Amino acid sequence: MPAPLADVATGDRPATAATPLWRRILPFVLATALVALVLMRLDIGLLVRQLGRANYPGLILFATAITFSLLLADTFATVGIYRRTVCPISFRELFVLRAASYLPSLLNHHVGQAWLTYFLSKVYRAPLWRVAGATLLTYATTLGCLLLFGVLAVPFNSERIPWLVPLLAASTALAFLYLGAIAAKPRFMQAWQATAPLVEVGVKGHLIAFVYRIPHMVVLFAGSWLVFWFFGIRIPLGHALATVPLLMLVAALPITPQGMGTRDLLSVELFSRYAAGTPQAQSAAIVAATLSWACALTVVQLIISSIFMRKARRLLGAPS
Repeated sequence: MPAPLADVATGDRPATAATPLWRRILPFVLATALVALVLMRLDIGLLVRQLGRANYPGLILFATAITFSLLLADTFATVGIYRRTVCPISFRELFVLRAASYLPSLLNHHVGQAWLTYFLSKVYRAPLWRVAGATLLTYATTLGCLLLFGVLAVPFNSERIPWLVPLLAASTALAFLYLGAIAAKPRFMQAWQATAPLVEVGVKGHLIAFVYRIPHMVVLFAGSWLVFWFFGIRIPLGHALATVPLLMLVAALPITPQGMGTRDLLSVELFSRYAAGTPQAQSAAIVAATLSWACALTVVQLIISSIFMRKARRLLGAPS
């Protein structure tokens, strides 16, 4: 039976004071500095004009649709992993918890994953490191899908993007080494709680979890790619398959909240040629798209996560 939610939400939570103040504010300082660097390179007048072109009600609706699609697909991909390795959690419970975890995810995706991992550990009285091991499996399937997108892009970009094939070759080799280690089931991986779930599900379990993860990553890819259409930027699918996964990966790095700054800098380098006008106008269009998308997602996810955080308290606070 789950522990009372009050224990999870208050007394047993790691003290915020344990994290130095400078570490808590550093991501926001870096985000501000990177965004300022991006803006310094732009013609602000052109940026304002590009910002005025977008259909913002449509953008908010798109962000809402993408957010709920991500929640459904992510829950579908993840619930079986936690059921098999940690606890008998239902689809509805995990959906509510995943939606609630978007609140800490506003700082960074990995903070939200850590919150969900800790929450499941306390509620289901499961060893924290074992739950972390199950979460590692979700990361493995996510990286596998990014690799799949890159492989699909090779026929379109093998000559235009010289780094694509060497990067995919190295990534594929690492993937096979990882699966080889899982198949070998070394004793140290079986003994350590953080890797025991990976060995227990085996190679077959990894492949099944990978297939279940594909819809989630397709939705995430679509959101990262199609948002540029709101600003008149049409990135060909072949090029998007090679470059958008890289953008998704960089945006998730634990550097700035919501990938602010890092997403903008990389997008200008990758996609400017697909925008119309002079080089300055192209850069302004790209930055208008990335900043608007970050703001729209933040607003939508803040509202949704706040609602579901209360639902999580009611749902898991009740006797099971």
